[in-house]
Amino acid sequence: MARHPFLDHPLPTAVAHRGGSLEAEENTMEAFARAAGLGYTHVETDVHATRDGVVVVHHDASLERMTGETARIADLDWAELARIRTFGGAAIPRAEELLAAFPALNITFELKCDRVAEPLAGVITRADALDRVCAGSFVAARTVAIRALLGPGLCWSPAQSGVAALWLAGHGLPIRRPGFAVVQVPPVHRGIRVVTPRFIRAAARRGIDVQVWTVDDAAEMERLLDMGVSAIMTDRPTLLRRVLEGRGQWHGGA
Repeated sequence: MARHPFLDHPLPTAVAHRGGSLEAEENTMEAFARAAGLGYTHVETDVHATRDGVVVVHHDASLERMTGETARIADLDWAELARIRTFGGAAIPRAEELLAAFPALNITFELKCDRVAEPLAGVITRADALDRVCAGSFVAARTVAIRALLGPGLCWSPAQSGVAALWLAGHGLPIRRPGFAVVQVPPVHRGIRVVTPRFIRAAARRGIDVQVWTVDDAAEMERLLDMGVSAIMTDRPTLLRRVLEGRGQWHGGA
């Protein structure tokens, strides 16, 4: 079976989490530009919808942690949000701005609110970007909603129930054929080690990539790469590039 274009890259894939939030101000155009400048082909980010339905790149529902403003994104129109700056002086980007500015960048969108699925689907469609995006959420209904809008051409990562089923498959329990081609998971969840050789083998048998977040320690990067993960998401993109270069596994730009 042909791989989705989002996944059809040499492995392992290096992914800048929130653009690389320990090396630049997270989820800003400056962070994404820095990741692209380091040669990254993939980034991960988060999206909310403003009161008037504009899709913006931001992790929290509130602006307080990044800007000092206590307002929630859902309570502001885009015209109001556009005037606000982060502590570092950056604007809050729109998703369409991100897609347009970096046409070669592959982007994982984490849907952070229920209202964002429909406008994000519109943004992706207008940008003709279906081949270079992946969607996921901790809330399964959000992923279901955007899949219904964008159809089978969307690359998507399941919520916890899909991950749990694959984990159980690694321990010999039968599961129905999954409809997803990638799982984006932490190494450990609530004290249970998620990413294990069994988990990776169960995924590989089903043609599923295992992408692991958020890994910021060189020794942990090495351990996961030795295990055979498909991708690592990191807040330290310079470090991950150095680790991959040392292994002869850097597949990004120069």
